[in-house]
Amino acid sequence: MKKKICFLTDSIFSMGGVQRVTAVVAKELAKDCDVTIVTFDPPASKDTSLYGLDGWPIAYRFVSYPSVGWLHEKLCKAYSACYKLLQPRWRWASDLYARSSFPAPRRRALEQELNDGHYDAIVGVHAPLAARLATMKPRLRGARCIGWVHNSFEALFGPTSLYIGPRLKHHYLCQFQKLDSTVVLSRFDARCYQAAIGHCSTDNGQWPTVIYNPLTLQPGAPSRGTSRQFLAVGRFSHRHKGFDLLIDAFRLFARQDKEWTLHIVGEGPEEPLYRQKIAEYGLEQRIMLHPFTNHIQDYYTQAQVYVLSSRWEGFGLVLVEAMAHGLPVVSSNLPTSMEIMGDFGLYFENGNVEQLARRLVDATQLDWKAKSESALEVARRFDVDHIISQWKEELIPAELPRR
Repeated sequence: MKKKICFLTDSIFSMGGVQRVTAVVAKELAKDCDVTIVTFDPPASKDTSLYGLDGWPIAYRFVSYPSVGWLHEKLCKAYSACYKLLQPRWRWASDLYARSSFPAPRRRALEQELNDGHYDAIVGVHAPLAARLATMKPRLRGARCIGWVHNSFEALFGPTSLYIGPRLKHHYLCQFQKLDSTVVLSRFDARCYQAAIGHCSTDNGQWPTVIYNPLTLQPGAPSRGTSRQFLAVGRFSHRHKGFDLLIDAFRLFARQDKEWTLHIVGEGPEEPLYRQKIAEYGLEQRIMLHPFTNHIQDYYTQAQVYVLSSRWEGFGLVLVEAMAHGLPVVSSNLPTSMEIMGDFGLYFENGNVEQLARRLVDATQLDWKAKSESALEVARRFDVDHIISQWKEELIPAELPRR
């Protein structure tokens, strides 16, 4: 009998790197398992063509939370506010916060949905749903519960975090350790988690587990390296991808180079800021913004050098995509980037515009053909078959009894 696997996610039918990776992993697992994606997307948003999901034997369940009584919600919010203010270090206080931030009517509704599926394993996609899965775990009958954390440790819990922040770090660490497994995207992040829990023990063996994201697209034709184009890809939001830094750096670069252009593919709320900068610098003919596309391979094929200017990354999947098209890469010196590329990348200090501009100059002077061959070799390490074999072992370990 096929094993039943569930991915619990905020969204699958919207644009984003997490959605794309989830779709690829779900499709590969669907070759041997019964796969269901439980999503909070509205049913009307269903579009299986978005990540090539059409034609795959994947079931979709659309859920929404019920309303919570006025008094119940007020009491939950009051405790949650106190917890965030006082930041107690007791596990029982974290457990109470897990319940106050996830009121019983919503918790029971989601528990019922997941129990009705009779899953062998449930994956909570992203840190918040991983923590909620931990809260529900004692009442999820027989399912192996796994958290899949896509942001880096620093992005989630660092002092400048736009996601969770340091006030709730202890809470999330307490909850993650209740899961059967917590999957992170780099060895560097795994060491951060291990250092953060210190002397705390876990019954879950090696914790957390590192599984890299696989290459999620079928590469197009390799670049020929003749276009004099820099390329960057990502969502225009939360200062995450550092495209503001990249535009500033290209301004410096353009003072000494009159031929290369910069193409940025993406969409999001920061687009007006980027367009304002481009106009202010008079670079409308040198920097082009393009909307998201299902045919991103065409941009990789046309480019000559890829640039990752991110301030943080859980896993720089675009780096693997770029290298799979034979592109040299300029990248901020993020631990994840250095783990993915090793000595291959041309690194600059994170946030340092002047150093990024110098690396752009360096990239135009490379032995491009040799660097392109190295890029293709590095990309092969992220073959989807290898990554999926790790996921299968994590979802249904060989030593566990089969249903």
